[in-house]
This record gives sequence, structure tokens and C-alpha cells, in this order.
Amino acid sequence: MNHWLMKCEPAAYTIDDLERDGVTSWEGVRNFQARNFMRAMRAGDGVLFYASNADPSGVTGLAEVAREAYPDSFSWKKGHKYFDPKSTPEKPIWFMVDIRFVRKFPRTISIDELRQVKALEKMVIL
Repeated sequence: MNHWLMKCEPAAYTIDDLERDGVTSWEGVRNFQARNFMRAMRAGDGVLFYASNADPSGVTGLAEVAREAYPDSFSWKKGHKYFDPKSTPEKPIWFMVDIRFVRKFPRTISIDELRQVKALEKMVIL
């Protein structure tokens, strides 16, 4: 089992939104390295839900991968903000995963605090 840090700006989606929804798709990733990480995610992998550009920024809760990578269909929808004319259903470029709410933390955990957690020392982003 792996653990991943997934970040989202609070204006777009929060841990409270995930708690309400239960499960959501994590779409719109348009960075090749992040896409490749998503393709490596497996159902049951842990997710640190990170609020970026927040006050304060940090991990606000836990989730888990509910569905492994599948093509991001938003990349095929003309006019959608995630549209990519190079991506097709036959040759998808972009992928998404589904994540499931696990729990919300009582306070935000900073990156500096995460760097002190021995179990997370091999996490690339830290």
C-alpha cells in the first residue's frame, strides 16, 4: 500500500466537500508527472488531502483511492476547461482516479510537521 499527497485549492474543493460527497473523481490533472503518479495508484492506497493556497495550507484529512486510474473524459469535451484536443477516447492522454473520504483532521497539518513523520520520509513530495 502506498500513500499519496493530493492537493486542491479550497475554492475548488475541500475535505468538507469530500466528507459530504463520500466519493469523488479527481479529474483535471494536466501535469505529466502527477498523471503518472495517478496511474500508479491502487485501490485502498492512502491519500493525504492537502489544501493548497489556503490559510494555513496543509493536510486537512485522509482519503483513500476508491477507483484506480481511468481516462479523464473531460479532456474530450469541447468547451470544457479540461478539454485537450490531443486526447481521444481511443488514445487518452489524461487520467483520473476516484477517492473516498476517510476522516477529517481537527486541525491542519503543515508540510513541516509531515516532514517530521518517519513513516512518510520516503514520500517524494516531502
